[in-house]
Amino acid sequence: MSKDIRPPFTLEKALAKVKFAEDAWNSQDPVRISMGYSIDSNWRNRSEFFTGREAIKNFLTKKFERETNYKLMKELWSYTDNRIAVRFEYEYQDRNTGQWMRCHGNEYWEFGEDGLMKRRDMAGNDYPIEESERRYK
Repeated sequence: MSKDIRPPFTLEKALAKVKFAEDAWNSQDPVRISMGYSIDSNWRNRSEFFTGREAIKNFLTKKFERETNYKLMKELWSYTDNRIAVRFEYEYQDRNTGQWMRCHGNEYWEFGEDGLMKRRDMAGNDYPIEESERRYK
């Protein structure tokens, strides 16, 4: 569980935290994913700002209804005692149009002493790809 990987981070713990997050997001389970965040976690996801685990669950439920065949890769960029920066890339198929998409971006995470993420700041850009261009299957 995410709470077992608590700050202060070492390289090994930061890598484990990133892998934990990648696996959770690839489950496409809003409840499972949300359990890695504090009850009052603050999020910026592109141009959306919201607070709280319930808001996170609602956001993710809508996201995965829209983005099918979702597959994500996260890569550790840097870390400090209680912060981690990652680069990510994911692909999905738009449920409404069938178009395959890829998103590249960065996330900056801040954790509480309990190991739960209390702040997530995400910036990403989507662009269309052909199914033959997919990297993650």
